[in-house]
Order: sequence, then structure tokens, then C-alpha cells
Amino acid sequence: MLSKALLRVGASAARHPWRVIAAWLIIATLAVLAAVAFGGRTADSMTAPGLDSQRAAELIERAGTGQEGMTAQVVVTPVDDGATFFDDGARTALTRLQTEVKRLPHVLGTSDPAGALHAGGDTAVRGGLVSADGRIAVVRVQYPDQSRLSAEDLDALVELGDRLRAELPLRVEMGGSLFYAFSDPDGGVSELIGLLAAAAILFLAFGSLVAAALPIGMAVFGLTVGVATMTVLAGVTDVPAFAPVLGSMVGLGVGIDYALFVLARHREYLACGLDPQAAAGRAVATAGRPVVFAGGIVVVSILGLAVADVPFMTVGGVAVSVVVLTMVLASVTLLPAFLGVAGPRLARPGRISRIGRALQSRKPGRLARRRDPAAGAAHAAGWRRWIGHVGRHPVPYAVGAAGLLLTATLPVLGLRVGLPDDGSLPHSRTERRAYDLVAEGFGPGTNGPLVIAADPTGDPGVLDRLVGAVAADPGIASVTPTHIDRATGIATLVVFPTTSPQDKATADTIARLRTDVLPTAVGDGPARAHVGGAAASLSDVGRRTSQRLPVFVAAVLAMSFLLLMLVFRSVLVPLKAVLLNLLSIGASYGIMVAVFQWGWGGALIGLEATVPIVSFIPMFLFAILFGLSMDYEVFLLSHVREEYLRTGDNGTAIVEGISRTARIITSAALIMVAVFLSFAVADDPSAKMFGLGLATAIFIDATVVRMVLVPATMTLLGRTNWWLPKWLDRMLPRGPVGTDHPPARSSAVRI
Repeated sequence: MLSKALLRVGASAARHPWRVIAAWLIIATLAVLAAVAFGGRTADSMTAPGLDSQRAAELIERAGTGQEGMTAQVVVTPVDDGATFFDDGARTALTRLQTEVKRLPHVLGTSDPAGALHAGGDTAVRGGLVSADGRIAVVRVQYPDQSRLSAEDLDALVELGDRLRAELPLRVEMGGSLFYAFSDPDGGVSELIGLLAAAAILFLAFGSLVAAALPIGMAVFGLTVGVATMTVLAGVTDVPAFAPVLGSMVGLGVGIDYALFVLARHREYLACGLDPQAAAGRAVATAGRPVVFAGGIVVVSILGLAVADVPFMTVGGVAVSVVVLTMVLASVTLLPAFLGVAGPRLARPGRISRIGRALQSRKPGRLARRRDPAAGAAHAAGWRRWIGHVGRHPVPYAVGAAGLLLTATLPVLGLRVGLPDDGSLPHSRTERRAYDLVAEGFGPGTNGPLVIAADPTGDPGVLDRLVGAVAADPGIASVTPTHIDRATGIATLVVFPTTSPQDKATADTIARLRTDVLPTAVGDGPARAHVGGAAASLSDVGRRTSQRLPVFVAAVLAMSFLLLMLVFRSVLVPLKAVLLNLLSIGASYGIMVAVFQWGWGGALIGLEATVPIVSFIPMFLFAILFGLSMDYEVFLLSHVREEYLRTGDNGTAIVEGISRTARIITSAALIMVAVFLSFAVADDPSAKMFGLGLATAIFIDATVVRMVLVPATMTLLGRTNWWLPKWLDRMLPRGPVGTDHPPARSSAVRI
């Protein structure tokens, strides 16, 4: 059985702690060395099989136009307010800047606003290289694909910009996909803030520096191994850029939480009089089982992202799952080793229970049938009074809490997915300043060009019809000259919408081009045309994830229901858990919409403009949040189930079980909220969304759901909480997946 296996693992690690710690040190060292030797950088490929944008990308790659590579843009304006690029002085400075940029390593070429100006101001303006007033010029820089580049290329461009700002009478700002791919994420600062906040909460919860340090140390070990493994994975496949930040966020949260659950049980057993090695083994056998189960649900939920059929989401899910699995393994091996080294220093001060020696002889499976003697002393009288109060008034509390969460969920009706562009970054970033200059000089759509790729095979006149039809569309501001590849005959034209990349009108324009403009221009002939570009790709991914989300949600709900039914031998308990988790996740979605789309309180997290929700975030959040919420569900219900098996009284089981776990769940939730909120203040809007969404859902789950809705609904259900039909009870397996202890008298009610 699982508890027996965990007992042996935990006790062995506590008896031989330095062997286990040395093994983890070796594993961490090898993981880091492998990451250095074989690891790769994250790479965003926002495409998926069968999407129109993917077909456009395939045509562009066949044509070899260079548009499939990385790009950057250098946006300049004269420092002197009265100067323009129509003047000789500013034009000379622009010429030198272009020359310097062309000399950078790996640059394939640049646009030539200075040359266009020499040919005539009208030529430069028509080519979209210089603004109509002559104040703003754009030098577009073409690089090869990301596999041939590194962060050194971005560093070289940034250093050149810093030098030219001092030498030329120009204000120089930069942006483009090169920055998106190789800018160092600001997750390192967020991780440090999260760790410090977690350490403070742990110290307040345990009143001991040693007890506070152990979960932090375990989480750092696990995060090192997990992120290094993720880096190795990036060497063999495209791991999305958000995966390391999300992996760090989730890894720190669950790692410290899991360690907290085990450490709390360990201190209870120390207070009962067990020696540190035996206490560590028992703690891993009891608290470790919900940890393994909850971690498994997190992993399975995240891996369920594969149903979206979006490769970068699947790989991102695998990468984050690796971090979570590492934290689970560290919780049942490395943490008990730390507990063994700490010895009796973790014991609470006070008299040792006389029943400790008796517990040492008990089998782990039978511990659930007797309440831990130390647990009674650990009960917080305030929590007992609160749970008892809710139990005496279950209807108003259930209705009020459910109504509150449903109200918070209402903004989801206005949820809009899209692509937050550089305009959502803070003004301190050069990408944001470049974005604003381009929008000012050329219109907002210039920041998000669309690329139309056409194969005119069999219909040579189709290109003229395409250009005319696209240019006539009210959502298109301008169309660049068509580029035709002589070898393949494939044509590409870059078009600039009238609206910004994150504007809903841009998505409407993309849809109109595909459903009306291009089919009309192409007709029924053999020619074909597709709309690509970053904005089109994100729009396509958003539409696909929205279509697959119901299937994914149904699969996760069904899986969670079945696993909880196996563990708790009940039909209504897992059904209630699934519904309540949906409420907390829905409320967190609603709050995200209110903050990011409506701007409510956005300034508190450094959000300077309203933005749509990143298309893949709702599905990712559901996977992670549903798994994380099960942590508390399993931990809480395990204690309620123990009390019910011991007493057979539902009311007593609810009060005792929830009050015993309230302090731990509150501390764990505070830690997770602190870790996640530390990422909500990052510059990247995606990191903000992940951080705020996770923090909000965990806060709601640990307060409104666990401390109000759970006791209220379980009180209303009464003994039927543990109802399980006889025929189903016989069919369900026991052992590693099912309950580890035989049901006591009246453990299942037959009605």
C-alpha cells in the first residue's frame, strides 16, 4: 500500500539523511551541467497544425523571403524638437545608424529609410519608413531564424543603441521579436520576493527559524532540478518562453505547500513522543499520501492540455509538470532527510505525550482510525468556534458564499482573448517607447503587421486582385509591394491594419480577410492565399483553445471526480469538490477580466493599459488551478474522513477535521498567494495574468470555499456525504489509489 511504501521511504531518508542530501546534490549538479551542455533557449512558436496562420507560415518558409526569421526595429526621432529627417543633419545621422546596424553579427539586412529620403521625401513616406511629418523613422532589421541566434545578438543591438544615443542627435528606441525571444525574464526578482515572503509566513506559522528554513531549502533544491531539466528539454524541442516563469511560480508554490503539510504532521508526531526518525516516517506516510495524490492531479491536469492540439501548450505543460513532479519527489525523500538532520529541534515546546511509544508500534494504515493526541492540543479555539457557527447556520452561509462567487464570475461573460502587445509594457521599457513612437508616426496597426502568403499557381492574375481587394478593406491602412519568389512563385505581401494588434477590431479584420476578401479575390481557381503573422497566429490559437476548452474541462472534471471517489469512497464528496472548485476558478477568471480588460485596480500591479486575456492562459490556468485546489481538498477531507471513521459522527468529523487543518491550509494559502502575487508585479502582462489569476483563485479557495462552503455543504448533506452504492463499492479498487485503511463501522451510508 502507498502509506507503507511512503513510511519506508520517509523513515529511511530520516535515518540516513546525509546520503539522501548528497544524492540530491549530485542530481542537482548533473541537471545543471546537462542544462549548460545540452540545454536550449525557450522559443515561442504560436502556431498549431491545421490553422490558417500555420499554412501561411509554411508558404513563407518555402518562399525563403526571410520573413520567417527574427526581426527587430530601431525607431528614431531627432532630439531637437524642430528637426526632421528631411533635413540634412538628421538624415546624415540616420545614415550612420543604418550603417552601424548592418554591421552587427547575423544581420541579414535592414530597411533603408535614409536611401528613400535621398530618393525623395514622398518615397520614404509611401514606403512606411518615415512619418509624414518627417519626425519618426523606422529601421527594420532582419535576422535569420531563432535557432541561429542567441542572447548575444540582442545584447549587441542594445549596446549599439546605447552608444549611438550618446554620439548622435537622435532618440533611439528598439523593439521587435528579437527582444521577445531573448530578453531575460524578470522572474528571478519575483522568485526572490516570493521566497522571502514565504519564509516570513513560515516563521510566523511555526515560530522557528529551523522549521521555516526546511521547506524553503527543499523548494530551492527542487526548483533547481526542475528548471534545469526544463532547460535540457528546450534543447530538443521548442519550450515556450512562459514555461520557466510559470514553472518557477507553480514549483515554488506547491513545493513549499507540500513541505508544509509534511512538516506539520512531523511536529505533531514529535509532540506525541516519537523519535525524529520515526516521526518523519509517519509524517511522510500520512501527509505524504495526500501530497502524492494532489501532485498527481496537478500533473495529470496540466498534461491534459494536450487535448487542445496546440503544440507549444502541450510542451509547456510537460515542462511545468516536470517541476511539479520534482517537488513531489523532494517532499517524500529530501524533506524527511532534512527532518532527520534537524532532529528534536523541530519539536514544539511543552510536555511530551505518553502515547508516543504506543504510536510507534501501530501500523500506518491504522493511524487514521485514532486521532493524533497532539492534534487536540493544536486545535485553534477560534477555528473550532467558526466551523461550529457555520455548521449551525449552513443555509445562509452556503447561499451567501455561492452568491458571492457567482457574482465575481459574471465578468467572464465579457472575456476577450487576444495578444497583449508592447503597448502594455511599462514606459521604462524601450520596447514600449518604440511602440508608442511607431503608433504616433505611422498608426497603431504598424506595430502588428499581417503577412498574406499566396500561391498563384494556375492563376497569374490573382495577385493583382488580391492586392486590390486587401487594400480596399476598411480595416487595412496600407499594403507593401508584393514580393514574389522566382523559384517557387509564392508571393508575400505585408499589410498594416488600422488598429493595434491587441484591438478586437484587428481580430475582426483577420476574420473578414479570410472569410470574405481573400476567397472573393482568389475565386474557385487553384490559387490559394492565407493570412499569417503574429497577430493572426495568436487569434487562431485563441479560437482553437476556446473550441477545445469544454472538452478539456469535462475531461479534467471527470478524472478528478473518479480519483476523489476512489480515495474517499463517496459519490457526493467528490461531486461537491468538483462544483466548488469550478466556482473558485470561475471567480478568479472574473476578477482577471475586471482587472486586465476593465482596468479595475490595474495600477496596483503596474498595469498601464487595459489588455485582452492572452489566448492560452484560461486553459492553462484551469489546468493548474484545478490541480492546486485539490491539494487543499485532499488535505482537508483526509482529516475529515479520519474523524468520521473514528467517530461515525458527521458533525464532529466536520468540526474536528476542518479545525485541525485550518491553520495549515491558511498558512499554505498565504504562501502560495505571496509567491504568485510576487509574479503579478512583473513587467510582462502574461506573467501578471498568471500571477494574479493563481493568487486570486488560491485565496478564494482557501477562505470562502474551504472555510465556509465546505463546512456548510457537508453539514447540509449530513451522513449522505459518505454515501456509496454497494455495487460501486465492490467495483472500486483499494490499495495505492483507493483508501489505505478499511472502512470503519458506518463509513458508508446506504440509502
